[in-house]
Amino acid sequence: MECKNSTSAKIFIKFFLVLSLFFSSLPLCDSFDYGDALSKSLLYFESQRSGRLPHNQRVTWRHHSGLDDGLEQEVDLVGGYYDAGDNVKFGLPMAFTITMLSWGVMEFRQQIIDAGEFNHALEAIKWGADYFIKAHTYPNELWVEVVGDGDTDHYCWQRPEDMTTSRLAYKVDTENPGSDVAGETAAAMAAAAIVFNQTNPHYSRLLLHHAQQLFEFGDKYRGKYDESVKVVKGHYTSGVSGYKDEMLWAAMWLYKATMQDKYLKYVLEKAHEFGGTTWAITEFSWDVKYAGLQIMASMLLKEEKHKKHTNILKRYRSKAEFYLCACLGKNNETNVYRTPGGLLYIREWNNMQYVSTSAFLLTIYSDYLQASNQRLRCDQGELDPQEVFAFAKSQVDYILGANPMATSYLVGYGSKYPQRMHHRGASIVSYRGNKGFIGCTQGYDNWFSRAGPNPNVVIGALVGGPDRTDGFRDERWNFKQTEACTYNTAALVGVFAKLSGLECHEKPNFAASS
Repeated sequence: MECKNSTSAKIFIKFFLVLSLFFSSLPLCDSFDYGDALSKSLLYFESQRSGRLPHNQRVTWRHHSGLDDGLEQEVDLVGGYYDAGDNVKFGLPMAFTITMLSWGVMEFRQQIIDAGEFNHALEAIKWGADYFIKAHTYPNELWVEVVGDGDTDHYCWQRPEDMTTSRLAYKVDTENPGSDVAGETAAAMAAAAIVFNQTNPHYSRLLLHHAQQLFEFGDKYRGKYDESVKVVKGHYTSGVSGYKDEMLWAAMWLYKATMQDKYLKYVLEKAHEFGGTTWAITEFSWDVKYAGLQIMASMLLKEEKHKKHTNILKRYRSKAEFYLCACLGKNNETNVYRTPGGLLYIREWNNMQYVSTSAFLLTIYSDYLQASNQRLRCDQGELDPQEVFAFAKSQVDYILGANPMATSYLVGYGSKYPQRMHHRGASIVSYRGNKGFIGCTQGYDNWFSRAGPNPNVVIGALVGGPDRTDGFRDERWNFKQTEACTYNTAALVGVFAKLSGLECHEKPNFAASS
Protein backbone atom coordinates (compact mmCIF):
# COMPACT_ATOMS: atom_id res chain seq x y z
CA MET A 1 0.00 0.00 0.00
CA GLU A 2 1.39 3.39 -0.98
CA CYS A 3 0.35 5.05 2.28
CA LYS A 4 1.70 2.30 4.51
CA ASN A 5 3.56 4.75 6.75
CA SER A 6 0.60 7.03 7.31
CA THR A 7 -1.51 7.16 10.46
CA SER A 8 -4.56 5.92 8.55
CA ALA A 9 -2.63 2.92 7.31
CA LYS A 10 -1.54 2.04 10.85
CA ILE A 11 -5.13 2.25 12.04
CA PHE A 12 -6.19 0.03 9.15
CA ILE A 13 -3.56 -2.58 9.96
CA LYS A 14 -4.65 -2.64 13.61
CA PHE A 15 -8.25 -3.06 12.50
CA PHE A 16 -7.26 -5.94 10.25
CA LEU A 17 -5.34 -7.68 13.03
CA VAL A 18 -8.47 -7.54 15.18
CA LEU A 19 -10.45 -8.89 12.22
CA SER A 20 -7.92 -11.71 11.81
CA LEU A 21 -8.30 -12.68 15.46
CA PHE A 22 -12.05 -12.73 14.98
CA PHE A 23 -11.78 -15.05 11.98
CA SER A 24 -9.32 -17.34 13.75
CA SER A 25 -11.70 -17.73 16.71
CA LEU A 26 -14.63 -18.88 14.58
CA PRO A 27 -15.53 -22.58 14.39
CA LEU A 28 -13.61 -24.15 11.53
CA CYS A 29 -16.65 -24.83 9.37
CA ASP A 30 -18.10 -21.33 9.86
CA SER A 31 -15.22 -19.20 8.58
CA PHE A 32 -15.75 -19.85 4.88
CA ASP A 33 -17.64 -22.24 2.61
CA TYR A 34 -14.79 -24.67 2.02
CA GLY A 35 -17.02 -27.08 0.12
CA ASP A 36 -17.75 -24.36 -2.41
CA ALA A 37 -14.04 -23.57 -2.62
CA LEU A 38 -13.32 -27.27 -3.27
CA SER A 39 -15.87 -27.44 -6.08
CA LYS A 40 -14.52 -24.29 -7.69
CA SER A 41 -10.90 -25.43 -7.40
CA LEU A 42 -11.66 -28.60 -9.36
CA LEU A 43 -13.66 -26.67 -11.95
CA TYR A 44 -10.56 -24.58 -12.66
CA PHE A 45 -8.77 -27.45 -14.35
CA GLU A 46 -11.45 -27.60 -17.02
CA SER A 47 -10.58 -24.01 -17.97
CA GLN A 48 -6.97 -25.07 -18.53
CA ARG A 49 -7.65 -28.08 -20.74
CA SER A 50 -5.95 -28.35 -24.09
CA GLY A 51 -7.16 -30.71 -26.80
CA ARG A 52 -10.61 -31.95 -27.79
CA LEU A 53 -12.95 -31.15 -24.93
CA PRO A 54 -15.35 -33.87 -23.70
CA HIS A 55 -19.12 -33.73 -23.94
CA ASN A 56 -19.42 -33.14 -20.19
CA GLN A 57 -17.15 -30.07 -20.22
CA ARG A 58 -18.60 -27.67 -17.66
CA VAL A 59 -16.57 -24.57 -18.57
CA THR A 60 -18.57 -23.66 -21.64
CA TRP A 61 -16.56 -20.60 -22.71
CA ARG A 62 -13.71 -22.92 -23.68
CA HIS A 63 -13.58 -24.96 -26.92
CA HIS A 64 -11.26 -27.42 -28.66
CA SER A 65 -7.66 -26.25 -29.08
CA GLY A 66 -4.20 -27.54 -29.92
CA LEU A 67 -5.61 -30.34 -32.08
CA ASP A 68 -2.44 -30.50 -34.19
CA ASP A 69 -0.02 -30.65 -31.27
CA GLY A 70 2.83 -33.01 -32.16
CA LEU A 71 1.85 -33.20 -35.82
CA GLU A 72 5.16 -31.77 -37.04
CA GLN A 73 7.02 -34.47 -35.10
CA GLU A 74 4.56 -37.20 -36.14
CA VAL A 75 3.49 -37.90 -32.57
CA ASP A 76 0.09 -37.40 -30.93
CA LEU A 77 0.50 -34.78 -28.23
CA VAL A 78 -3.08 -33.53 -28.15
CA GLY A 79 -4.40 -32.91 -24.64
CA GLY A 80 -2.89 -31.98 -21.30
CA TYR A 81 -3.05 -28.61 -19.58
CA TYR A 82 -1.99 -25.07 -20.31
CA ASP A 83 0.01 -24.20 -17.22
CA ALA A 84 -1.14 -20.62 -16.66
CA GLY A 85 -2.48 -17.70 -18.68
CA ASP A 86 -0.59 -18.57 -21.84
CA ASN A 87 -1.10 -21.26 -24.49
CA VAL A 88 1.98 -23.35 -23.76
CA LYS A 89 2.11 -26.86 -22.31
CA PHE A 90 5.09 -27.14 -19.98
CA GLY A 91 5.79 -30.71 -18.89
CA LEU A 92 7.52 -30.13 -15.56
CA PRO A 93 4.88 -27.96 -13.84
CA MET A 94 2.08 -30.04 -15.40
CA ALA A 95 3.54 -33.16 -13.83
CA PHE A 96 3.85 -31.47 -10.43
CA THR A 97 0.21 -30.41 -10.76
CA ILE A 98 -0.88 -34.03 -11.24
CA THR A 99 1.33 -35.22 -8.38
CA MET A 100 -0.24 -32.72 -5.99
CA LEU A 101 -3.80 -33.39 -7.16
CA SER A 102 -3.23 -37.12 -6.68
CA TRP A 103 -1.67 -36.65 -3.25
CA GLY A 104 -4.64 -34.56 -2.14
CA VAL A 105 -7.10 -37.21 -3.31
CA MET A 106 -5.09 -39.93 -1.55
CA GLU A 107 -5.04 -38.10 1.77
CA PHE A 108 -8.62 -36.79 1.72
CA ARG A 109 -10.44 -39.26 -0.50
CA GLN A 110 -13.45 -39.67 1.78
CA GLN A 111 -13.96 -35.95 2.25
CA ILE A 112 -13.88 -35.44 -1.52
CA ILE A 113 -16.39 -38.25 -1.96
CA ASP A 114 -18.63 -36.77 0.75
CA ALA A 115 -18.48 -33.40 -1.03
CA GLY A 116 -19.68 -35.04 -4.26
CA GLU A 117 -16.48 -34.06 -6.09
CA PHE A 118 -14.70 -37.41 -6.41
CA ASN A 119 -15.45 -37.93 -10.11
CA HIS A 120 -14.36 -34.39 -10.92
CA ALA A 121 -11.11 -34.98 -9.03
CA LEU A 122 -10.46 -38.19 -10.96
CA GLU A 123 -11.21 -36.44 -14.25
CA ALA A 124 -8.76 -33.65 -13.43
CA ILE A 125 -6.00 -36.16 -12.69
CA LYS A 126 -6.76 -38.38 -15.68
CA TRP A 127 -6.69 -35.46 -18.13
CA GLY A 128 -3.05 -34.90 -17.28
CA ALA A 129 -2.12 -38.57 -16.86
CA ASP A 130 -3.55 -39.45 -20.29
CA TYR A 131 -1.32 -36.81 -21.80
CA PHE A 132 1.78 -38.20 -20.09
CA ILE A 133 1.03 -41.66 -21.52
CA LYS A 134 1.00 -40.12 -24.99
CA ALA A 135 4.13 -38.07 -24.30
CA HIS A 136 6.12 -41.12 -23.15
CA THR A 137 6.56 -42.57 -26.62
CA TYR A 138 9.45 -44.94 -25.88
CA PRO A 139 11.05 -46.16 -22.63
CA ASN A 140 13.85 -43.59 -22.98
CA GLU A 141 11.91 -40.81 -24.71
CA LEU A 142 9.58 -38.23 -23.18
CA TRP A 143 8.08 -35.22 -24.93
CA VAL A 144 8.35 -32.48 -22.35
CA GLU A 145 8.59 -28.97 -23.69
CA VAL A 146 6.78 -27.00 -24.75
CA VAL A 147 4.36 -27.94 -27.49
CA GLY A 148 4.58 -24.36 -28.57
CA ASP A 149 7.50 -21.95 -28.34
CA GLY A 150 7.32 -20.13 -25.02
CA ASP A 151 8.98 -16.98 -26.33
CA THR A 152 6.78 -16.77 -29.43
CA ASP A 153 3.63 -17.44 -27.42
CA HIS A 154 4.44 -14.75 -24.90
CA TYR A 155 4.57 -12.15 -27.68
CA CYS A 156 1.08 -13.16 -28.78
CA TRP A 157 -2.22 -12.42 -27.00
CA GLN A 158 -4.61 -14.94 -28.48
CA ARG A 159 -7.27 -17.44 -27.44
CA PRO A 160 -5.99 -21.04 -27.44
CA GLU A 161 -8.76 -21.83 -29.93
CA ASP A 162 -7.16 -19.40 -32.43
CA MET A 163 -3.50 -20.30 -31.98
CA THR A 164 -1.26 -19.48 -34.92
CA THR A 165 2.08 -19.59 -33.08
CA SER A 166 4.54 -22.42 -33.55
CA ARG A 167 3.43 -25.70 -31.99
CA LEU A 168 6.80 -27.39 -32.04
CA ALA A 169 7.37 -30.12 -29.47
CA TYR A 170 10.60 -30.89 -27.65
CA LYS A 171 11.73 -34.11 -26.03
CA VAL A 172 14.35 -35.57 -23.73
CA ASP A 173 16.03 -38.86 -24.63
CA THR A 174 19.30 -40.73 -24.15
CA GLU A 175 21.30 -38.07 -26.00
CA ASN A 176 19.39 -35.16 -24.46
CA PRO A 177 18.68 -36.18 -20.85
CA GLY A 178 16.17 -34.63 -18.50
CA SER A 179 16.20 -36.45 -15.18
CA ASP A 180 14.18 -33.73 -13.43
CA VAL A 181 11.22 -33.79 -15.78
CA ALA A 182 11.42 -37.58 -16.18
CA GLY A 183 11.49 -37.94 -12.40
CA GLU A 184 8.57 -35.59 -11.79
CA THR A 185 6.51 -37.27 -14.51
CA ALA A 186 7.30 -40.64 -12.96
CA ALA A 187 6.16 -39.28 -9.58
CA ALA A 188 2.95 -37.96 -11.11
CA MET A 189 2.12 -41.26 -12.81
CA ALA A 190 2.96 -43.30 -9.71
CA ALA A 191 0.79 -41.04 -7.54
CA ALA A 192 -2.05 -41.22 -10.07
CA ALA A 193 -1.67 -45.02 -10.18
CA ILE A 194 -2.38 -45.14 -6.44
CA VAL A 195 -5.50 -43.00 -6.90
CA PHE A 196 -6.90 -45.22 -9.69
CA ASN A 197 -5.92 -48.51 -8.08
CA GLN A 198 -9.42 -49.15 -6.77
CA THR A 199 -11.61 -47.62 -9.46
CA ASN A 200 -9.62 -48.53 -12.59
CA PRO A 201 -6.93 -51.14 -11.83
CA HIS A 202 -5.98 -51.67 -15.48
CA TYR A 203 -5.33 -47.96 -15.95
CA SER A 204 -3.45 -47.90 -12.65
CA ARG A 205 -1.11 -50.66 -13.85
CA LEU A 206 -0.53 -48.82 -17.13
CA LEU A 207 0.44 -45.66 -15.28
CA LEU A 208 2.75 -47.58 -12.98
CA HIS A 209 4.46 -49.23 -15.95
CA HIS A 210 5.21 -45.83 -17.47
CA ALA A 211 6.33 -44.44 -14.11
CA GLN A 212 8.84 -47.25 -13.60
CA GLN A 213 10.26 -46.84 -17.10
CA LEU A 214 10.59 -43.08 -16.69
CA PHE A 215 12.38 -43.50 -13.37
CA GLU A 216 14.88 -45.91 -14.89
CA PHE A 217 15.40 -43.55 -17.83
CA GLY A 218 15.95 -40.53 -15.59
CA ASP A 219 18.36 -42.39 -13.34
CA LYS A 220 20.41 -44.01 -16.11
CA TYR A 221 20.75 -40.90 -18.28
CA ARG A 222 21.25 -38.11 -15.81
CA GLY A 223 21.07 -34.44 -16.61
CA LYS A 224 18.99 -31.27 -16.30
CA TYR A 225 16.29 -30.95 -18.90
CA ASP A 226 16.83 -27.23 -19.43
CA GLU A 227 20.30 -28.03 -20.74
CA SER A 228 18.73 -30.33 -23.32
CA VAL A 229 15.65 -28.24 -24.11
CA LYS A 230 17.01 -24.71 -24.31
CA VAL A 231 13.64 -23.06 -25.04
CA VAL A 232 12.49 -23.53 -21.45
CA LYS A 233 15.16 -21.24 -20.07
CA GLY A 234 13.43 -18.20 -18.60
CA HIS A 235 10.17 -20.09 -18.14
CA TYR A 236 10.54 -23.29 -16.12
CA THR A 237 14.25 -23.69 -15.59
CA SER A 238 15.15 -26.42 -13.13
CA GLY A 239 17.54 -24.03 -11.49
CA VAL A 240 17.41 -24.17 -7.70
CA SER A 241 17.74 -27.88 -6.99
CA GLY A 242 18.63 -29.55 -10.29
CA TYR A 243 17.33 -33.07 -10.83
CA LYS A 244 18.38 -34.88 -7.65
CA ASP A 245 15.30 -33.91 -5.66
CA GLU A 246 13.03 -35.14 -8.45
CA MET A 247 14.77 -38.50 -8.58
CA LEU A 248 14.43 -39.02 -4.83
CA TRP A 249 10.82 -37.77 -5.04
CA ALA A 250 10.05 -40.23 -7.87
CA ALA A 251 11.61 -43.12 -5.96
CA MET A 252 9.53 -42.27 -2.90
CA TRP A 253 6.31 -42.22 -4.91
CA LEU A 254 7.21 -45.49 -6.63
CA TYR A 255 7.85 -47.07 -3.25
CA LYS A 256 4.47 -45.84 -2.05
CA ALA A 257 2.83 -47.23 -5.20
CA THR A 258 4.63 -50.60 -5.38
CA MET A 259 6.06 -51.27 -1.89
CA GLN A 260 9.14 -52.60 -3.68
CA ASP A 261 12.22 -52.31 -1.50
CA LYS A 262 14.46 -51.19 -4.37
CA TYR A 263 12.78 -47.80 -4.45
CA LEU A 264 13.05 -47.30 -0.69
CA LYS A 265 16.68 -48.38 -0.92
CA TYR A 266 17.24 -45.61 -3.49
CA VAL A 267 15.71 -43.01 -1.15
CA LEU A 268 17.85 -44.21 1.76
CA GLU A 269 21.16 -44.84 0.04
CA LYS A 270 21.14 -41.60 -1.95
CA ALA A 271 19.76 -39.50 0.89
CA HIS A 272 23.03 -37.68 1.51
CA GLU A 273 24.47 -37.66 -2.02
CA PHE A 274 21.27 -36.29 -3.55
CA GLY A 275 20.54 -33.77 -0.80
CA GLY A 276 17.53 -35.39 0.83
CA THR A 277 19.05 -35.23 4.29
CA THR A 278 21.29 -32.20 3.73
CA TRP A 279 19.05 -29.59 2.10
CA ALA A 280 17.22 -27.45 4.65
CA ILE A 281 14.69 -25.62 2.52
CA THR A 282 11.92 -23.05 3.04
CA GLU A 283 9.86 -23.60 -0.11
CA PHE A 284 8.06 -26.47 -1.80
CA SER A 285 7.29 -25.95 -5.48
CA TRP A 286 7.30 -27.30 -9.04
CA ASP A 287 11.08 -26.81 -8.94
CA VAL A 288 12.08 -27.78 -5.39
CA LYS A 289 10.65 -31.08 -4.06
CA TYR A 290 12.82 -31.59 -0.98
CA ALA A 291 10.26 -30.51 1.63
CA GLY A 292 7.58 -32.85 0.26
CA LEU A 293 10.07 -35.70 0.01
CA GLN A 294 11.35 -35.11 3.54
CA ILE A 295 7.84 -35.12 4.97
CA MET A 296 6.95 -38.35 3.15
CA ALA A 297 10.14 -39.97 4.45
CA SER A 298 9.43 -38.72 7.99
CA MET A 299 6.03 -40.36 8.03
CA LEU A 300 7.59 -43.77 7.34
CA LEU A 301 8.89 -43.71 10.91
CA LYS A 302 5.49 -44.64 12.29
CA GLU A 303 5.60 -48.05 10.58
CA GLU A 304 7.28 -50.91 12.46
CA LYS A 305 8.89 -52.33 9.32
CA HIS A 306 10.95 -49.16 8.90
CA LYS A 307 12.49 -49.20 12.39
CA LYS A 308 15.75 -50.52 10.94
CA HIS A 309 16.02 -47.34 8.85
CA THR A 310 15.42 -45.04 11.82
CA ASN A 311 18.73 -43.17 11.64
CA ILE A 312 18.36 -42.04 8.03
CA LEU A 313 14.62 -41.39 8.32
CA LYS A 314 15.23 -39.21 11.38
CA ARG A 315 17.66 -37.14 9.32
CA TYR A 316 14.92 -36.69 6.76
CA ARG A 317 12.59 -35.72 9.59
CA SER A 318 15.01 -33.12 10.89
CA LYS A 319 14.93 -31.32 7.53
CA ALA A 320 11.16 -31.72 7.28
CA GLU A 321 10.75 -30.10 10.68
CA PHE A 322 13.05 -27.26 9.63
CA TYR A 323 10.67 -26.48 6.74
CA LEU A 324 7.53 -26.74 8.87
CA CYS A 325 8.99 -24.68 11.70
CA ALA A 326 10.19 -22.04 9.21
CA CYS A 327 6.61 -21.70 7.93
CA LEU A 328 5.36 -21.43 11.50
CA GLY A 329 8.03 -18.86 12.43
CA LYS A 330 9.48 -21.10 15.11
CA ASN A 331 13.10 -21.52 13.96
CA ASN A 332 15.74 -19.50 15.79
CA GLU A 333 17.33 -18.11 12.62
CA THR A 334 15.65 -18.95 9.30
CA ASN A 335 11.92 -18.40 9.03
CA VAL A 336 9.59 -17.55 6.16
CA TYR A 337 8.69 -13.86 6.06
CA ARG A 338 5.06 -12.97 6.72
CA THR A 339 3.20 -9.97 5.40
CA PRO A 340 1.58 -7.61 7.94
CA GLY A 341 -1.65 -9.49 7.27
CA GLY A 342 -0.04 -12.84 8.12
CA LEU A 343 0.56 -14.36 4.68
CA LEU A 344 3.67 -16.44 4.06
CA TYR A 345 5.81 -14.60 1.55
CA ILE A 346 8.66 -16.16 -0.46
CA ARG A 347 9.01 -13.98 -3.56
CA GLU A 348 7.11 -11.40 -5.57
CA TRP A 349 6.27 -13.49 -8.64
CA ASN A 350 3.33 -15.85 -8.03
CA ASN A 351 3.88 -16.06 -4.28
CA MET A 352 0.61 -17.93 -3.73
CA GLN A 353 2.10 -21.13 -5.13
CA TYR A 354 4.30 -21.34 -2.01
CA VAL A 355 1.38 -20.53 0.27
CA SER A 356 -0.81 -23.29 -1.14
CA THR A 357 1.92 -25.94 -1.01
CA SER A 358 2.86 -25.01 2.56
CA ALA A 359 -0.78 -25.16 3.63
CA PHE A 360 -0.99 -28.66 2.18
CA LEU A 361 2.19 -29.97 3.83
CA LEU A 362 1.27 -28.43 7.18
CA THR A 363 -2.17 -30.03 6.96
CA ILE A 364 -1.03 -33.56 6.20
CA TYR A 365 1.75 -33.38 8.77
CA SER A 366 -0.65 -32.21 11.46
CA ASP A 367 -2.76 -35.28 10.70
CA TYR A 368 0.35 -37.46 10.95
CA LEU A 369 1.29 -35.92 14.30
CA GLN A 370 -2.22 -36.50 15.61
CA ALA A 371 -2.32 -40.12 14.39
CA SER A 372 1.08 -40.90 15.92
CA ASN A 373 0.45 -38.92 19.14
CA GLN A 374 3.36 -36.56 18.57
CA ARG A 375 4.10 -32.85 18.67
CA LEU A 376 6.15 -30.79 16.23
CA ARG A 377 9.54 -29.91 17.72
CA CYS A 378 10.91 -26.50 16.76
CA ASP A 379 13.77 -24.38 18.11
CA GLN A 380 11.29 -22.15 19.92
CA GLY A 381 9.23 -24.92 21.45
CA GLU A 382 6.83 -27.72 20.62
CA LEU A 383 3.50 -27.34 18.86
CA ASP A 384 0.57 -29.69 19.03
CA PRO A 385 -1.17 -30.89 15.85
CA GLN A 386 -4.04 -28.44 16.30
CA GLU A 387 -1.66 -25.48 16.32
CA VAL A 388 0.02 -26.68 13.14
CA PHE A 389 -3.29 -27.13 11.38
CA ALA A 390 -4.67 -23.82 12.65
CA PHE A 391 -1.84 -22.00 10.90
CA ALA A 392 -2.48 -23.89 7.67
CA LYS A 393 -6.12 -22.84 7.94
CA SER A 394 -5.09 -19.21 8.48
CA GLN A 395 -3.30 -19.27 5.12
CA VAL A 396 -6.35 -20.73 3.40
CA ASP A 397 -8.61 -18.16 5.03
CA TYR A 398 -6.31 -15.37 3.88
CA ILE A 399 -6.65 -16.70 0.34
CA LEU A 400 -10.44 -16.78 0.61
CA GLY A 401 -10.85 -13.25 1.94
CA ALA A 402 -9.53 -12.79 5.49
CA ASN A 403 -6.89 -10.29 4.37
CA PRO A 404 -6.29 -6.52 4.35
CA MET A 405 -7.67 -6.16 0.82
CA ALA A 406 -10.82 -8.05 1.87
CA THR A 407 -10.65 -9.90 -1.44
CA SER A 408 -10.65 -13.55 -2.39
CA TYR A 409 -7.60 -14.57 -4.39
CA LEU A 410 -9.45 -17.67 -5.57
CA VAL A 411 -11.18 -16.37 -8.69
CA GLY A 412 -14.95 -16.80 -8.66
CA TYR A 413 -15.13 -17.38 -4.91
CA GLY A 414 -16.92 -14.85 -2.72
CA SER A 415 -18.28 -11.45 -3.66
CA LYS A 416 -14.93 -9.81 -4.41
CA TYR A 417 -12.13 -11.41 -6.42
CA PRO A 418 -9.73 -10.43 -9.25
CA GLN A 419 -11.60 -9.31 -12.38
CA ARG A 420 -8.66 -8.76 -14.75
CA MET A 421 -6.74 -11.98 -14.48
CA HIS A 422 -3.68 -12.24 -16.73
CA HIS A 423 -5.15 -14.99 -18.92
CA ARG A 424 -5.51 -15.01 -22.68
CA GLY A 425 -8.63 -17.14 -22.95
CA ALA A 426 -10.42 -15.34 -20.13
CA SER A 427 -9.63 -11.82 -21.34
CA ILE A 428 -10.95 -12.30 -24.89
CA VAL A 429 -14.54 -12.88 -25.90
CA SER A 430 -15.43 -16.58 -25.76
CA TYR A 431 -14.81 -18.64 -28.89
CA ARG A 432 -18.24 -20.19 -28.45
CA GLY A 433 -19.74 -16.69 -28.53
CA ASN A 434 -17.60 -15.35 -31.36
CA LYS A 435 -15.91 -17.84 -33.68
CA GLY A 436 -14.30 -15.06 -35.71
CA PHE A 437 -10.52 -15.35 -35.81
CA ILE A 438 -8.63 -13.07 -33.41
CA GLY A 439 -4.97 -12.62 -34.24
CA CYS A 440 -1.95 -11.93 -32.02
CA THR A 441 -1.80 -8.15 -32.34
CA GLN A 442 -5.59 -7.86 -32.47
CA GLY A 443 -5.72 -9.63 -29.12
CA TYR A 444 -3.28 -7.12 -27.62
CA ASP A 445 -4.93 -4.08 -29.18
CA ASN A 446 -8.57 -4.92 -28.53
CA TRP A 447 -8.53 -7.14 -25.46
CA PHE A 448 -5.33 -7.06 -23.42
CA SER A 449 -5.43 -3.26 -23.16
CA ARG A 450 -9.12 -3.10 -22.16
CA ALA A 451 -9.77 -1.48 -18.79
CA GLY A 452 -12.89 -3.53 -18.06
CA PRO A 453 -13.20 -6.94 -16.40
CA ASN A 454 -12.43 -10.11 -18.34
CA PRO A 455 -15.45 -11.39 -20.29
CA ASN A 456 -14.83 -14.94 -18.97
CA VAL A 457 -14.25 -15.94 -15.36
CA VAL A 458 -11.62 -18.62 -14.67
CA ILE A 459 -13.41 -20.03 -11.64
CA GLY A 460 -11.14 -21.67 -9.09
CA ALA A 461 -7.88 -20.12 -10.29
CA LEU A 462 -5.52 -19.04 -7.51
CA VAL A 463 -3.75 -15.91 -8.73
CA GLY A 464 -0.20 -14.88 -7.80
CA GLY A 465 -1.50 -12.77 -4.94
CA PRO A 466 -0.44 -9.68 -3.00
CA ASP A 467 2.99 -8.18 -2.42
CA ARG A 468 4.97 -8.25 0.82
CA THR A 469 2.84 -5.46 2.30
CA ASP A 470 -0.48 -7.11 1.34
CA GLY A 471 -0.98 -4.76 -1.60
CA PHE A 472 -2.64 -6.04 -4.77
CA ARG A 473 -3.30 -4.39 -8.15
CA ASP A 474 -6.00 -6.09 -10.17
CA GLU A 475 -4.57 -5.29 -13.59
CA ARG A 476 -4.15 -7.60 -16.58
CA TRP A 477 -0.59 -6.43 -17.20
CA ASN A 478 0.37 -7.19 -13.60
CA PHE A 479 1.20 -10.83 -14.31
CA LYS A 480 3.25 -11.30 -11.15
CA GLN A 481 0.08 -10.85 -9.11
CA THR A 482 -2.84 -11.62 -11.42
CA GLU A 483 -1.66 -14.69 -13.34
CA ALA A 484 -2.67 -18.08 -11.97
CA CYS A 485 -1.04 -21.48 -12.44
CA THR A 486 -2.42 -25.02 -12.25
CA TYR A 487 -0.06 -26.02 -9.46
CA ASN A 488 -1.28 -23.12 -7.27
CA THR A 489 -4.77 -24.56 -7.11
CA ALA A 490 -3.71 -28.24 -7.20
CA ALA A 491 -2.19 -28.05 -3.74
CA LEU A 492 -5.36 -26.49 -2.30
CA VAL A 493 -7.76 -29.23 -3.38
CA GLY A 494 -6.81 -31.54 -0.54
CA VAL A 495 -6.83 -28.77 2.08
CA PHE A 496 -10.26 -27.55 0.98
CA ALA A 497 -11.48 -31.14 1.21
CA LYS A 498 -10.09 -31.51 4.73
CA LEU A 499 -11.71 -28.25 5.88
CA SER A 500 -15.02 -29.04 4.21
CA GLY A 501 -15.16 -32.37 6.04
CA LEU A 502 -14.72 -30.92 9.52
CA GLU A 503 -17.65 -30.75 11.88
CA CYS A 504 -18.55 -27.54 13.73
CA HIS A 505 -16.12 -27.63 16.64
CA GLU A 506 -13.71 -25.10 18.01
CA LYS A 507 -10.86 -27.58 17.48
CA PRO A 508 -10.15 -29.68 14.40
CA ASN A 509 -11.82 -33.08 14.25
CA PHE A 510 -8.80 -35.05 13.08
CA ALA A 511 -10.78 -38.26 12.95
CA ALA A 512 -12.38 -36.93 9.77
CA SER A 513 -9.17 -37.42 7.82
CA SER A 514 -7.50 -40.32 9.59
